Amino acid sequence: MALNNDYLDYPLRRHGYDHEHYAWSMLSDRAPVTWPEGKTLAVWINISLQFYPLNQRGKPFKVPNGMTMPYPDLRHFSLRDYGNRVGIYRVLKALAAHNITPTFAMNAQLAEQTPYLVQRLKEHGGEFIAHGWNMDHLHYGGLPIEEEAELVKRSVETLQRVTGQPVRGWLSPAKHQSFNTLDLLAENGIEYCADWVNDDMPYVCHQQPGHNSAGSVTMMPLATEIEDQFVMSQNLHSEDAWVTQVKDAFDFLLEESQQQGGRLFALNLHPWLVGQPHRIACLEEVLAHISGHSAVWQAPAGDILDAFNAAQCHAKGATR
Repeated sequence: MALNNDYLDYPLRRHGYDHEHYAWSMLSDRAPVTWPEGKTLAVWINISLQFYPLNQRGKPFKVPNGMTMPYPDLRHFSLRDYGNRVGIYRVLKALAAHNITPTFAMNAQLAEQTPYLVQRLKEHGGEFIAHGWNMDHLHYGGLPIEEEAELVKRSVETLQRVTGQPVRGWLSPAKHQSFNTLDLLAENGIEYCADWVNDDMPYVCHQQPGHNSAGSVTMMPLATEIEDQFVMSQNLHSEDAWVTQVKDAFDFLLEESQQQGGRLFALNLHPWLVGQPHRIACLEEVLAHISGHSAVWQAPAGDILDAFNAAQCHAKGATR
């Protein structure tokens, strides 16, 4: 039986993508970007500070690194808590030794419960971005929009209140979203999101057509493939293998940035993993490698976004 002609009549069929979320472009075809001070590679070091509830609901799925044993899973709960009690302070010391200003992605519930930790992070210096409420409150398709709207609002406003700083960025727990998440982020003043990892440079993500949108959100890709929890906890590679993979990724992007124009190297770290006594030396080796290149501009994610936007405006002005 032959198909009707209208079967192939697809209004979004075009070169590139069949959606309006962001424009199609090849990275190699984009205008080269130069970062401040003439640097070619921007480096964003992200520290994820997380709270995993002991009585997790696991809706709609069990979050990676969450509780896995029958309740009460105190073994895994206390290991995650280690990062916020002990590991983070080793990580901060390593960052300071290499003059690195990080970005702190922090669960709002953790920030509210640990004012002493927030104060220590503020003393170190860096940018706070919202990391949802906790690691058991996921954003997903099927979550009523009223519930997600309250969750986003509570997460952003709590982190702003506790830190006393503006919150411009967002990292979803488990990097998971619903179809409403980006609109809700924009409505709460969020300028950039780190959930999508399909690029090596920032890009503007437009809100869905027909939605009530407060504006666009820029995607700041925070690499999954080289983050510590993905390599060591999910792929089950050794910490030494993690060091090699991070160095390889950094070296490749550095070379590519010098040949083709600016690139973004983004590394996500979890203090309960790399803050362990047997792993902290691996983190120090990675940070020494990253900070030892003259072509690198290291900054928090918001500063990198500002520099990217400025470069885009300059490029548009030059073509007029």
